[in-house]
Amino acid sequence: MKNRFLASLITVVLAATSVAVANDKEKDPNKDIPTSTLNNLNAIGNRNVGCDRGFGNWYSLDKQIAMGKQYAQQVESTAKMIQDPVINEYINRLGQNLVRNSDAKVPFTIKIIDSDDINAFALPGGFFYVNSGLIMAADNEAELAGVMAHEIAHVAACHAAREQTRGELANLASIPLIFVGGGYGVYAAEQAASLAVPMAFMKFSRGFEAQADYLGLEYMYKAGYDPEEFINMFEKIEAEEKKKPGFLSKAFSTHPPTPGRIEKSQEEIAHVLPTRAEYIVDTSEFDNVKARLAAIENRHKIEDKKDGNRPTLRRAEKPKGQDDGRPTLKRRPADNGPETGS
Repeated sequence: MKNRFLASLITVVLAATSVAVANDKEKDPNKDIPTSTLNNLNAIGNRNVGCDRGFGNWYSLDKQIAMGKQYAQQVESTAKMIQDPVINEYINRLGQNLVRNSDAKVPFTIKIIDSDDINAFALPGGFFYVNSGLIMAADNEAELAGVMAHEIAHVAACHAAREQTRGELANLASIPLIFVGGGYGVYAAEQAASLAVPMAFMKFSRGFEAQADYLGLEYMYKAGYDPEEFINMFEKIEAEEKKKPGFLSKAFSTHPPTPGRIEKSQEEIAHVLPTRAEYIVDTSEFDNVKARLAAIENRHKIEDKKDGNRPTLRRAEKPKGQDDGRPTLKRRPADNGPETGS
């Protein structure tokens, strides 16, 4: 009788908590931060934008780093990584500059995934991955910086840890089953299954995505970039979606650029970010790195065709000087720029 009463009481309490958490997912997280703090560009780096327990976060920074490291190992054991030292050094330097101009309280490890998908994602604790497809899709350094600043903002505001906390609060509704017998195995299995998919940390509530937009604009602005380029990147993806329906869901499904978010970003640029005489938009280094990446991708395409399902044939050696009649192929030099195929 006592156990039944305790189970019922916990069920009621946790059900109420779960409803509160679900409702909280749709509110604007920026409303929890005083406007004087949120819009104080001089205080960037010394502000709390969502990592304290008061923001619904159960995870310390140390726990977030440990969790992110575990998932990073899973990502890198399955994803194909870009190994080119010049490209990696450039992207890391670009990202670390944005991190220094952010509210992030953890060190960042930034790497590039060899993938055509136009995307980037940051795991808890500052493990940050940029897809090569995003670099190729950006027309200039500021567009790339804008998307990277958005992802850095997710880490600075501890969005992954807060989403994880919300998920655990919702799953706590299964705990009363432990007291009345059964259910624990199912609960444990569900938890293990959810933790085995690190990509879950790429999907945030609409409120968290809006907050990452807001903070990301501040970070790229403080780093010297034109914040309008962030909007240009999103508008470009929207235009591509209109030309190729289904493109957006594949390439940028984790944070689709809705018209409302673009409008809010434009308002922030107009009313929060003071106009500067000049901004960084592009650099020759970005163009060189993009061309270098295009050369790598072209080489991969050649190798993929060579290593297809066709059998490997060994030709008999011919005497020196004897021509077999086949054409001699030359690879396109890297400085011809990236491919622009659809």
